[in-house]
Amino acid sequence: MFIKLTRAGGHSYAQLVESFRDETGKPRQRTVATIGRLDETGGAVDSLLNGLLRATGRQGVGAGAAPQVQFESALALGDVWALDQLWRELGFDALAGVFRKARYTTPIEHALRVMVFNRLCDPESKLGVLRWLETVSLPSVNTSAMTHQHLLRSMDALMSHQQAVDDVVAQLLRPLIDQDLSLVFYDLTTIRAAGLSEQDDDVRRYGMAKEGVIARQFMLGVVQTAQGLPIYHEVFDGKQAESPTLLPTLKTVLARFAHIKRLIVVADRGLLSLDNMQELDKVRLPSGQALEFILAVPGRRYGEFVDILGDFQKKAGAAEQEIIEETRWNDMRLVVAHNPAQAKEQTQLRRERINQLQAKADQWAGKLDGQDAGEVRRGRKLSDSGAKARLYHEVCEAHLARIVKVDLKTELFSYTIDEAAQSQAEMMDGKLLLVTNVPDLKPAEIVSRYKALADIERGFRVLKSEIEIAPVYHRLPQRIRAHAMLCFIALIVYRVMRQRLKLAKSDLSPEKALAQLRRIQHHSVRINAAAPISGISTINAQQSNVFAALNLKKPTQDAQLNLL
Repeated sequence: MFIKLTRAGGHSYAQLVESFRDETGKPRQRTVATIGRLDETGGAVDSLLNGLLRATGRQGVGAGAAPQVQFESALALGDVWALDQLWRELGFDALAGVFRKARYTTPIEHALRVMVFNRLCDPESKLGVLRWLETVSLPSVNTSAMTHQHLLRSMDALMSHQQAVDDVVAQLLRPLIDQDLSLVFYDLTTIRAAGLSEQDDDVRRYGMAKEGVIARQFMLGVVQTAQGLPIYHEVFDGKQAESPTLLPTLKTVLARFAHIKRLIVVADRGLLSLDNMQELDKVRLPSGQALEFILAVPGRRYGEFVDILGDFQKKAGAAEQEIIEETRWNDMRLVVAHNPAQAKEQTQLRRERINQLQAKADQWAGKLDGQDAGEVRRGRKLSDSGAKARLYHEVCEAHLARIVKVDLKTELFSYTIDEAAQSQAEMMDGKLLLVTNVPDLKPAEIVSRYKALADIERGFRVLKSEIEIAPVYHRLPQRIRAHAMLCFIALIVYRVMRQRLKLAKSDLSPEKALAQLRRIQHHSVRINAAAPISGISTINAQQSNVFAALNLKKPTQDAQLNLL
């Protein structure tokens, strides 16, 4: 049987023909079926040919012989690929063992990994995490069965086994911490929280946030190394004072990283108190070495140091560049630094604010005098108590209550400028006072170590911006702590990326590096209803450089897309 082409009426036809022998034995041909016209596009002939070709897995024919191509939605791959490698390289996948021992039937570590990666790539609520998962191709994690409840229960599991988790995290951090001299920085910040409900052991409290607004919040304390690596965090009550948190935090750090031979703690002004220093002086490392510290004197206590700084002030008054000297205070080293340019700026700014307050006060006093004289003015009538309240509020907002003193006891509106207090404040402008028990660092080195504290403040900015720790919408205390833990782990990964990029002399930040890698996408295409072909987009030179800077392997693929 064969295909025979014939012509009739100006058209070409395809016929199915078979050979046979007649009764006399002679070979003959007969038409079994006429398939159709060859010059008819999309006709019976084309349908038959396409069917046969699809059956053999080959490309069909049709209008212009164009293939039928079906594209699936592209999924971001490069950023999560890099984070997955870092996760494993740092050892966070060991968390799976914690929950395996506890006989969890769901992959808790996978859920934690997903939530940490989301904070670094596209921070979302826990419901938002599920939406984000639909847009990424996460290696080695089955996300199809992941639900909102799965994420929440994984957070509960994280807190139920917090000690074991902390042990794993501490174990993977130990190789990254200097044993001989570990300079650590400690600071606290407020984290905004949402919700009006009250819970047992609630850590959310109303208070003045560092953004300058009254908000429900909790306190987050973070300890970082001199290289900016976070090694410990703690969630505190939203009304917790800063000073009492320092000592218990340090004792926990020392217990967790017992291999440290020397520890110098650098802390900000809010953490200094006589009680702190007396207690800190008693703390010993597991090796027997005394705990060392560098603490900044808060501005509210500068008045105690006026007499001590008498001789230094004479030098400071004539200085054109920063000067640093050392004296003694309460049997400890007192390091004093004076920056003339900063002092001039602070003094000028304070005087301008005082002048503005005086101008407003004089305006209100004039209005009160006019009212007493019978003058009629547009607007609401001003009272003495109202003027006092308004001035007192503005003075407090400007932090000048020690200089501009509003008399709240008299019936009449009045205020005074305490020139002695103003002179004392100007004397301390541009100065940094540091109390320390470190014996072997020079004064300039002490100042340099303290100024590096700004790095932990950058860490808080990362938590609040790139990682978006706040606002927190969880209401249960344990889930708030779990959220903080996930953000803390995300900060560790972020800092490791930052260190590697810096070491490679890359000018990219971690967020910009991830944005570059996010453009590497996983694609899937189906041609003529055949089995789908998967591959990844071409990795350009910039993306290759990012992988090289992070010291990570580039994604691999079984089949490279060729759509051209």
